[in-house]
Order: sequence, then C-alpha cells, then structure tokens
Amino acid sequence: MMKLAILPALAGILAATPALSQNRGPDAPLRQVAAATWAATIQPVSAGFVSGAQVYPYSEGTIFQAYAAPGLVTDITLQPGEALIAVASGDTARWVIGDTTSGSGETKQTHVLVKPYAGGLVTNLVITTDRRVYHVRLVSTSGTALSSMRWTYPQDELLALRRKAEAERAAVPVAAGLSVEQLHFNYEISGDRPGWRPLRAFDDGQKTYVEFPASLGASEAPPLFLIGVDKKAELVNYRLNGRFYVVDRIFDAAELRLGLKKQQVVRIQRVASPKQRRGA
Repeated sequence: MMKLAILPALAGILAATPALSQNRGPDAPLRQVAAATWAATIQPVSAGFVSGAQVYPYSEGTIFQAYAAPGLVTDITLQPGEALIAVASGDTARWVIGDTTSGSGETKQTHVLVKPYAGGLVTNLVITTDRRVYHVRLVSTSGTALSSMRWTYPQDELLALRRKAEAERAAVPVAAGLSVEQLHFNYEISGDRPGWRPLRAFDDGQKTYVEFPASLGASEAPPLFLIGVDKKAELVNYRLNGRFYVVDRIFDAAELRLGLKKQQVVRIQRVASPKQRRGA
C-alpha cells in the first residue's frame, strides 16, 4: 500500500516541475546540444564590418557564422603568416570549397573560398592551421552573401604588448636612477670558472646586484645561497632582471652553486675596504 501511495506523489512532483520531466526526455540531450551550439555562435553585426569584410574577434571554441549565396564567392581570410593544414566540411556535395594564397613572406595569407550550389543550405567548416582551429557555420541564402570575413586576434595582440613591455624593461639599466657615487663595488668573486661566472657584484646601500655575462640566458641560471656566520648556506630571495640578480638586502658572503655530482661553486665576498668605484 505504501508503494502505491508514493506513485501519485511522484507524478505530482513531475507535473509541478515540467523542466525536470523535459530534461529526462529522450530528446533532452539534442536540445542541450542545440542550445549550447547556438550560444557559442556569433553572427555578423554592422559594427563588425570594415569596408565589405566582416571582422570577428577570434576566441577559441567560438562558432563564427558566414553567409554565402549561389553565384558568389565568400572569402574566409586567415591571419598573415598562418599556414593552412586542412579544411573539412560537412557538405562537400552542395558546396564548392577551395583555398588560395596572397602575398609572400611574412605577409602571405591563406584564403578559404566557399560557394553554395543553392540557397537554403546549412553546413559547417573546420579549418585547422599551425596556430589555431576555426569553426565556421555556413548558411546559404538566395542572393545575400558576405564578400569576405576575417579575424582580429586579441590574445596575440596582448602577448605582443607584454613582450614589448618586457623588452623595454630589460633595456632599462638595472641601476637606473642611481649615481655612481651611490654604488659600492667592494666585492670579490672567487672559486670555479664556469661560463656563467659573474663579472662583478655591487650594492647601492639597500640592494645587492650580481652581474652575469650575456651568455647567462643560454645556460641554466645558478641558485644563490647566503653563507651565514655559522658557515651554513641558505637560499635567498632574488629576482632576475636581464643578466642581473637583484637581492633586496646587503650580504657579507654568498655562493652560486650549480650541479649535483660535480658541483660548480662561485663565491661572492664583501670586503672591508671598498675598491675604487667604477661604473656598472
């Protein structure tokens, strides 16, 4: 009797929550796929036109919609320097799809050209390159078509700005804004002579700078250890600025150590009487 009483209660819950009953239907996954696909698709907008070309901001996973028409060719233009790997289409029987290039060298561009045989067709393109994957939804109309479509690449532009900023920071002298009179060069460098052996060390009264040869970038950077009065070594926080280690303190003795079985050790020792000061 208890089981029979539960069944009407369950039916009442489903009736009161139609979304729950719909989500459990056999076509629920299809509706979810359709909704997700539509949500990921962006359409041409008037603000996105540059002359006759629709320009989309590229984003991975986005589906970009293009309109084509019989008798007209729609040009899908890739990023300059981007190499085409493959183009796959869901309907190769009713669409003409080809590719060509323009320009040369760094300005060389790939163009994927599409043309439908009739209006009212829908298919998709997957374009793979040496840089990314494009997903394009193709819709044919009776006479309206995009003459061309292309992309901007916000992530690439951001990376370029970051690289430029990093290069500008690296070009700034590590002791910029300090006068030579503020720098103390009373440090001795001794020990092994690996390719990364520092050229000099100096401080400005607050920070210590260890200058390496330009070849440091081509080799593994050695960690820096401070040597205490008890002769024990401990790692110290420092940052790499170009070919300088910058330590936010003054130390009396430190060692650069690299290797396990045959360790290379270079010692940096602050001496009591400053040597003749010279430029960094």
